[in-house]
Amino acid sequence: VQLVESGGGLVQSGGSLRLSCAASGFTSSFYHMNWSRQAPGKGRELVATVSSSGDSTTYADSVKGRFTISRDNAKNQVYLQMNSLKPEDTAVYYCHAYNRVYHYWGQGTQVTVSS
Repeated sequence: VQLVESGGGLVQSGGSLRLSCAASGFTSSFYHMNWSRQAPGKGRELVATVSSSGDSTTYADSVKGRFTISRDNAKNQVYLQMNSLKPEDTAVYYCHAYNRVYHYWGQGTQVTVSS
């Protein structure tokens, strides 16, 4: 079982990035998925969640209107489109798959937004 994040990097304030999370070893369509982040010296923050079917999403107030979570169950992938990035979005972003029994985490991808 593996979740592998990609797409992080360094971007200027106001820029965009698209994170991807590839799931393997399990059928991700049976799991809700979310993205969370952790900035240096801070706790982990839940950023966005998408239901197993993809028809329901929720967002943290801090990213509403700027970030979009989506998934492609045929490809076992979940995405986070991040627009209008701000320096305070700088963090390690983690992908998480969960249902009532199991939880799987990725290793994270670094996003750095320069001012």
